Amino acid sequence: YVCSTWGNNHFKTFDGDIYQFPGICEYNFASDCRDPYKEFSVHIQRALDSNDHPKIQYILVTIKDLMIYLRQKLAVVDGQIVKTPYYSSGVLIESNDIYIKVYAKLGLVVIWNQEDALMVEVDSKFNNRMCGLCGDYNGVPIYNEFINGVASYNSITYGNLQKIHKPNAKCEDPDETQALPSCNGHRGECEWLLTSSAFADCRLRLNLEMYIQACMQDKCACKGHEDSFCLCSTISEYSRQCSHAGGRPGEWRTQYFC
Repeated sequence: YVCSTWGNNHFKTFDGDIYQFPGICEYNFASDCRDPYKEFSVHIQRALDSNDHPKIQYILVTIKDLMIYLRQKLAVVDGQIVKTPYYSSGVLIESNDIYIKVYAKLGLVVIWNQEDALMVEVDSKFNNRMCGLCGDYNGVPIYNEFINGVASYNSITYGNLQKIHKPNAKCEDPDETQALPSCNGHRGECEWLLTSSAFADCRLRLNLEMYIQACMQDKCACKGHEDSFCLCSTISEYSRQCSHAGGRPGEWRTQYFC
């Protein structure tokens, strides 16, 4: 059971909803929320880089009383910079050139590509216990995330509700009334990219339409600047999710593409 965020502010909840939320505050990404005492929490903060692309600036993982702060090429545990692999009381932190990973015995895995993409996997015992941008993990899409009782939320309202209130934070909430553009003009190209033969083993494992929609949003947002962030981040995520679901994506990157 995996929740992820990637690229142009895309999120995929544990229950399978994909939505966009462009917030740059610190947010509760995925936390155990059933009891007042959380077994774990994962917070995330994005910022825009020099090309105006959203990147994850830091991730804050709390596991019981252990506090892990992750930045690019840096892991800090309870205020001390640590070398990886690092192991302490049921928590392992590993890193390589691309990923930094946190494994916790209580049933949590956090995988960050140190740029735009974060994946969190939780044990099924946390079913119906979660809160945050990843949703409640009750097995039912939309319910309690975008429909709660009689209230219905759009994705911006829902995202803003997950903000961590910090006394000195300088960040604006995204406007809840902004409508996402219709990006249907990009459908053909996105379908073509995501149904290439490299992904033959992925079609039955994932909901292709969700990734096509995310790719279309990327194309819109990039307004013709076809850099690798615009073109590749959703395709990279599709490939990662396919591998995670037991699929074997083929070699889709070329020297001319991504």
